[in-house]
Amino acid sequence: MNENLPGWQRLTGILRDPREALTLSRGNIELWANLLIILCALVFMLLKGATFAVTLTTVFGIWAMLSISLNLVVGYTGLLSVGHIGFFGLGAYTVAILTSTTSYENLRTGEIPTFGWPFFAALPVAALVAGLVALLVGIAFNRFRDDIYVLVSFGFAIISFNVFLNLRVLTRGAFGIHDVARPQIGSWVFDTELELMLVSLVLLAIVIGISWFIVSSSFGRVLKAIREDEQVAEVFGYHVTHYKLAVWVISAMMTGLAGGMFSSWTTFIDPNSFILLESILLVSIVILGGLATIWGSLLGALAFVLLEEGMRFLPFLPQEYVGQARQVVLGVLLVVLMVFRPQGLVGRFKL
Repeated sequence: MNENLPGWQRLTGILRDPREALTLSRGNIELWANLLIILCALVFMLLKGATFAVTLTTVFGIWAMLSISLNLVVGYTGLLSVGHIGFFGLGAYTVAILTSTTSYENLRTGEIPTFGWPFFAALPVAALVAGLVALLVGIAFNRFRDDIYVLVSFGFAIISFNVFLNLRVLTRGAFGIHDVARPQIGSWVFDTELELMLVSLVLLAIVIGISWFIVSSSFGRVLKAIREDEQVAEVFGYHVTHYKLAVWVISAMMTGLAGGMFSSWTTFIDPNSFILLESILLVSIVILGGLATIWGSLLGALAFVLLEEGMRFLPFLPQEYVGQARQVVLGVLLVVLMVFRPQGLVGRFKL
């Protein structure tokens, strides 16, 4: 079997011919990473029961959408952005504002307009709002490269959080928005964890399909050329700024979809869900799974969800230290990866 094949194709080959497992397993870090993370996920779900497994899958679907969308920018195009949490928040707040029906004037915390839209009408608007904002800021971002690009995306994440916190006439600030609508088709309301999981996975499948189409097309090949050497791509006649802006907007719209799903799943959002730390975690997931690979984004998201949820059940770890312990473990994993495998678990390119 060709050792340059992606991880999922290798696993498929093993299922067809089990004898390939012995050959591939010798010193194959990618294969072991695939098997270990998937095995841990299956064992964890079996131990915690069907209800918890369904919730875990929903969380995975949301983080996987975020990871794949960011990987289009970071992995395939070579633009290190830490500002995608802003688009995540834009999608979440758009769906929350358009679908919430709470009478806020009775809460004595500041009234905001309510529209009572159905979820599936608000979700495309969330993607469009995220895309429009990405277009506006992307025009400015295209002037910068490398380290400066990271800094301006950092600034966008901070500005986004402050907008969510202080634009109280729309977001209610720190009080948050309640009663975000669940997905609904006619009289069928997706209000059970199983139904929400299915919606999450359908949206994830759409994001995967769009991303796969992009990276396997001529457009995706230009993105990879930009990642390797932007100036060479310009020499060959490609309008690099147009390609960078296009993938930035597409990625933001996918992130907006994930934000809309997140707000509907939680039914409540506030600015604390969109702090800069969440953006750093998202970049870490992309690096952990591997750059320029959709499968790596899925694997990284799965590993992160297992880490995030699994550490809550460690008997020797007090609950008040779980959050800090997650960050420490993830940080150690990233340091180890940067030293021994800078391309991530199943990636092909280094950051």
